[in-house]
Amino acid sequence: MRQITLGLLLGTLVFAALVEPALADRLADAIAEANPQGEPGYLGIPGAPQLNIIVGFVWAIWVGWIFSTVGAFGGIMAGVGHITIFGLGDYAKGLGKNDLNKIVTDSIRVSNQWLVGCSAGLSSFNYYRMGRLVAPLGISLAIGSVAGSWLIPILTAGKINLSAYLGYFGIFVLFLGCYLFYETTPAGQNKKKAAKEAAKAFQDSVKAQADTKAQGVKLQSFSLTRCVFTFFGVEFSFNPFVPLIGGFFIAALASFLGVGGGFLLVPFLTSVAGLPMYLVAGTSAFAVFIGMLNSILSYMAAKSTPIEWSLIGAELVGIVIGSIIGPRTSKYIPDIWLKRIFVILALYVGLRYTTKGFLGYSIVPPF
Repeated sequence: MRQITLGLLLGTLVFAALVEPALADRLADAIAEANPQGEPGYLGIPGAPQLNIIVGFVWAIWVGWIFSTVGAFGGIMAGVGHITIFGLGDYAKGLGKNDLNKIVTDSIRVSNQWLVGCSAGLSSFNYYRMGRLVAPLGISLAIGSVAGSWLIPILTAGKINLSAYLGYFGIFVLFLGCYLFYETTPAGQNKKKAAKEAAKAFQDSVKAQADTKAQGVKLQSFSLTRCVFTFFGVEFSFNPFVPLIGGFFIAALASFLGVGGGFLLVPFLTSVAGLPMYLVAGTSAFAVFIGMLNSILSYMAAKSTPIEWSLIGAELVGIVIGSIIGPRTSKYIPDIWLKRIFVILALYVGLRYTTKGFLGYSIVPPF
């Protein structure tokens, strides 16, 4: 598993280096058309924001930790960093409706995906070792994600302005936050008896300092219509075709928004598959990892989208640190609080970007 993960990440880096000349051509043409003035900044664009790689490194630790802990919000938190902390959102909007605006927007999208893709790869490996990754479910989601994450960049790259991107981004996050909030209520909890039972057994095992891996995910049977596995003695099952179809639509939407898709996968895995949160993070990470590799290649090869390599390099180091810590700390957080962390982040991010995109200002800080 580790060799596969590292091989795919290294292969993507090599591929990105090979397509760099085409990326430069697209950017140079857009700069010549817009004719911006000032000192070179982001992507070498005159007048663009100057980026602090130390800030990027520290923020990326948080991004890696939150994604590897709840299986979501890595891409969204990466977006908060790139769009808000570095000011690339306001900068892109100030460019007007031209190709340079669209290139900066696409660059934000694919930069987010580099961070969450790296975190997803490391998290998948760590959760697999801990017996907290449902491999058949993750593979079904990943297969479905390949088509969705390849199709959307081809259809939308170079066509989306930042204001529309922010508004759509916020609406979907807000909706899913409300849905996960319902799952933390007594009514929502009563519908997830198997997940609740497994979560309690896992928590008791952690408190007793027992070997949790020995009671981790164990595949019982697999067919084209039904897969059965156990986690801490509790049986779960799913139809492989359901995550296959779900993976396509989740990856398509995630690729459009420029995020990993974990914020869609978490509700899918807790609701449709009925998993406890202790299995959701690893399974979500595996599906996200495959989708992100595919989407990154689509943006950078098919649409020649450039990224700021000095910033991404520093951020990837932070991602590695956060992604190593997350799986080791998540087992100490109660299952319901993992969902509540998801809900709190979803409501904040959803409100901020919905209002920022459609009203032109945020109703929550930073304004």
